[in-house]
Amino acid sequence: MREKGKSTAEHFQEAADRSMEEREHGREELQAGEAARADLRDLRWKKPAAVFGAAFFSCLLWGSAAPCIKIGYALFSIGEDDAASRLVFAGARFVIAGLMVILSGSFLAGRPLIPRRRSFRLIFVLMMFQTVLQYYFYYSGLARGSGVHAAVITALGTFFSILLSVFCFQFERLSWRKICGSILGFAGVMLVVLNGSPLKGTFSLHGDGWFFCSTFMGSMAACCIKRFSREEDPVTLSGWQFLLGGVVLLVMGLAPGGSLAPVHQAAWLLLLYMGFISAGAYTVWGILLKYNDVSLITILGFMNPVLGVVLSGLTLGEGGEAFRMRTLVSLLLVLAGIAVAEKNKNS
Repeated sequence: MREKGKSTAEHFQEAADRSMEEREHGREELQAGEAARADLRDLRWKKPAAVFGAAFFSCLLWGSAAPCIKIGYALFSIGEDDAASRLVFAGARFVIAGLMVILSGSFLAGRPLIPRRRSFRLIFVLMMFQTVLQYYFYYSGLARGSGVHAAVITALGTFFSILLSVFCFQFERLSWRKICGSILGFAGVMLVVLNGSPLKGTFSLHGDGWFFCSTFMGSMAACCIKRFSREEDPVTLSGWQFLLGGVVLLVMGLAPGGSLAPVHQAAWLLLLYMGFISAGAYTVWGILLKYNDVSLITILGFMNPVLGVVLSGLTLGEGGEAFRMRTLVSLLLVLAGIAVAEKNKNS
């Protein structure tokens, strides 16, 4: 009877051991499946077609921003010298963008996108470079500098990003293909924004100087996104830096008396769309920077000013300038720059 009882106890112990082994095996399979899905997601964002398509989508949104800003100035009664109201306009846009990113990201993730406590320092740094400083300098420059100079100097962000990623952040090595690709792309951008004529006028510290500062801040932000994405989800970073940065810009604009005075209800719809421009474009761009070389993504960013010219021609009655041989040649130069840069990748 004693031996039978002992045998029964051993049987239950063996069954318990088997159950534990099965649970452990199931946990390992679940972790392996999650890792495989993560690897698949990473590979998806590195495929050339996916990278180009996502970059084109972002640049298309950004390209529509300039026409929307011009239309928005009219719809919100913002004068050329009303810098405070321009900051309010920008701040409202980025607050909306931040809320869009946070809410949509939370829905897709099935949980609230609340950053970890230690991530707020990353958000603060990114917010200062990406939203506050970049757009403060940019709007200050536009108050005294020309739009042509702004477009040309902003295109220099590609070179700033490559140099920062190589010499400061040490993400990658500089190669002659990256240099040649950047030069070709920059040549294409200059062909459009300068209309084939040389730069005229003298350098203005409070115009061109602010554009240089703005461009450098944007390049710093691009490198920071890649570095910070190792510690925090880029969607979370994007949403919260937009929201907090927009609040700062709003305060900067409201303090000296800036305001928004819409002359038509369509102004609010335009503002919502502009929020989506920032939310969609920067979120996708941040994901691309997480999984790819900074230099490659910034070279793809050469599409941004070219698409801006095309969309301006379609929406602002500037078709005579946008749709001619010079624009076609510019697009070909940009694509040539992308092709040269792509040859540096094994894919």
